[in-house]
Amino acid sequence: MVRIIIIGYMGAGKTTVGKSLSKSLGIPFYDLDWYIESRMRKTVPQIFAERGEEGFRQVEHTMLHEVAEFENVIISCGGGTPCFFDNMDYLNSMGETIYLKATPEVLYRHLKMGKVERPLLKNKTPDEMRAFIKTQLEVREPFYNKAKHTLDVNLLDTYEKVRISVDRIRQMLDIPE
Repeated sequence: MVRIIIIGYMGAGKTTVGKSLSKSLGIPFYDLDWYIESRMRKTVPQIFAERGEEGFRQVEHTMLHEVAEFENVIISCGGGTPCFFDNMDYLNSMGETIYLKATPEVLYRHLKMGKVERPLLKNKTPDEMRAFIKTQLEVREPFYNKAKHTLDVNLLDTYEKVRISVDRIRQMLDIPE
């Protein structure tokens, strides 16, 4: 049974790497935010707006426990998922956790280009965004660093580099080609 759980800050490439790894291994991929939206029939920004961050984190915690029970699966968690409740310890107990690590500047560039609405970054200027990412990463990194494996994704800017990252994950986890 394979259960691979990908964590890291928003914009690190968790969904991109997770989908590619899923295709490579031939097992299903679940993005936790998408799973939440499907089950709740609302977008993450809508849940944030209605329930606040604390209410969202409760929903996220419940849905995490649902999806982490699936077997032969790759799960991509939201950036904050490992940082609340006992989530990081739980994730480590459920499978192979991989922290996709990137610098604040790389994360800023990825998020600036992204088309996805991020509730925590809404209405921030570029300088405010940079400061927010740096500060939040400092708070979250102790949780991320509890992952069983870490993969540097600072240069994850082409499909070829995504493929190389997938190959590195396979090597880390000793999964043959």
